[in-house]
Amino acid sequence: MDLITVDTPDGTAQAHVATPPAGNGPGVLLFMDAIGLRPQIVTMAERIASWGYVVLSPNVFYRDGDVATLMPTVDLREPGAREEFFAGVGPRMAALTTERAVGDIAAYHSALLGLDAVVGDRVGTVGYCMGARLVTRYAGQFPDNVVAAAGFHGGGLVTDDDDSPHLSLATARARFVYGHADNDRSMGPDAVAALGSALDDAGLTATNEIYPDAPHGYSMADTSMYQEAGAERSFTELRALYADTLG
Repeated sequence: MDLITVDTPDGTAQAHVATPPAGNGPGVLLFMDAIGLRPQIVTMAERIASWGYVVLSPNVFYRDGDVATLMPTVDLREPGAREEFFAGVGPRMAALTTERAVGDIAAYHSALLGLDAVVGDRVGTVGYCMGARLVTRYAGQFPDNVVAAAGFHGGGLVTDDDDSPHLSLATARARFVYGHADNDRSMGPDAVAALGSALDDAGLTATNEIYPDAPHGYSMADTSMYQEAGAERSFTELRALYADTLG
């Protein structure tokens, strides 16, 4: 896995860059799931890049270690392996506070626009699992640049906290696609409805749907939660979103 480094407020984050066949194109910032930056994320980034985009995928857990250190060492498709791995992920997620995320997002955004292959300053973003929260914050933090934002099987997008991710939608101007997991304890029907209300209140064009029977993590082919129907639907909707907004 070829990686670059991104200077952040708290150190250096490794990131992967996927480039399109033409060698350049609009930029896309991909926020990983809680499992981390690994071959599966690279495969997904390269698929998106094949549509004509330059995709930057940072290791958002850089404070906890480099990519090699944090990468799973077990087959997450095996029974119980994913759940066992996630037992150690909670502290990493908790440590990525809103304050830290805001500073990191600014650094990743600057790095994306600074890539020689990136054309223009209108960008897209996509995130999975906890990455959907970062997508939502990113769109609100850089409304002049983020024109397309997508989150798949996101969790915790709506909370009672003063810094709930969905509150960032008030300042966003992007077009959104949210594809939620079914029966997801981290993003139940009431939360999905509240997210929809926030999108409507902000006057945003958005798709906000639950994918039937799709489990949390449905897009990740290297885990036991993978569901081909949900994964392929997410790629189809993402490609259409980017085609309509980024070209």
